[in-house]
Amino acid sequence: MRLENNFNNLNRDDFISTFGVIFEKTQWIAESLFDLKPFKDKDHLINQMIKIYETANKDKILNILKSHPKLAIEQNLTKQSNEEQQSANLKNCTKDEFEEFSKLNSDYEIKFGFPFIVAVKGKNKNEILNIFRQRIKNDIEFEFKESKEQVKKIALFRLDEVFKK
Repeated sequence: MRLENNFNNLNRDDFISTFGVIFEKTQWIAESLFDLKPFKDKDHLINQMIKIYETANKDKILNILKSHPKLAIEQNLTKQSNEEQQSANLKNCTKDEFEEFSKLNSDYEIKFGFPFIVAVKGKNKNEILNIFRQRIKNDIEFEFKESKEQVKKIALFRLDEVFKK
């Protein structure tokens, strides 16, 4: 049974289990989405999910941002984050790379109040480090918007994976 054609038939638990992982450790979006069933098609579901996210208040967005792991150093990862970080080779850092990630993660979180977030799919650890080095120089308003956009990209990548199954 392909999900693409059957998501409207999922009961609440299965729906939340399937879509509750799209936004890192944030099931309330999937719960809100369930209440909007039925969906015309996959694109309608995706658009509604992104709309719920984008119209959330600043506190809810900040909680989503704070739920993301620290790149390359966090040990307690969701299945999705683990796969994404492995694909970018973040689990195979040299000692120097690990130390730089550790320092950047710490400095970034102190400066902005949430972890550095970047959609790592299609990137390698060197690209990610370069992005990290640049973005830590930004101001809070820019980084909040950029992190919110990166979370949306991650969600769209994860939705794409869900519908491939």
